[in-house]
Amino acid sequence: MGVRKQAGDREFQAFVVGRWPRLMRTAFLLTGEQHAAEDLVQSTLEQVYVAWHRVASADAPEAYVRRVMINAHARRYRRRLREFLAPRSEDAGLAHEVADTGDRIAQADDRHTLLKALAELPARQREAVVLRYWEDLTETQTAEAMGCSVGTVKSNVAKGIAKLRAISGLAETVTLGGRK
Repeated sequence: MGVRKQAGDREFQAFVVGRWPRLMRTAFLLTGEQHAAEDLVQSTLEQVYVAWHRVASADAPEAYVRRVMINAHARRYRRRLREFLAPRSEDAGLAHEVADTGDRIAQADDRHTLLKALAELPARQREAVVLRYWEDLTETQTAEAMGCSVGTVKSNVAKGIAKLRAISGLAETVTLGGRK
């Protein structure tokens, strides 16, 4: 194995180790299932590894990886009727996604209710809300990640947040504020 290849492998490994928790959190919020999130992240990283030399030289490798993950999720779950963010009874023994200490979702009084409500959003609204507020992306970055216009992001976020606020008990916990 060449020196360049080894350096690229070490760089890719460092990227994966450093970004794994955040990638898993995003994948979990997109898919609603721990195993599906792991599969999504792993398949995304497989795709990225093949083109790592190109990805690593990009201005924002994490944004590139996020875009690959969103595209993979859209393809994989396009025909699926419902995604579950609340734990299923058969998943009772599994370790579930735990929020980072600075994570906005960790501030929710009722995590179960919030995840269940998030699961009820249409896929594009859920993607917009997750990317905009949990990933803390700007509207422009969210639009790039979703492959749509900034206006579409604004519309999907507004509709998604309005639906979340309309749910009893969430109005107080969904305090995402007025971002520009």
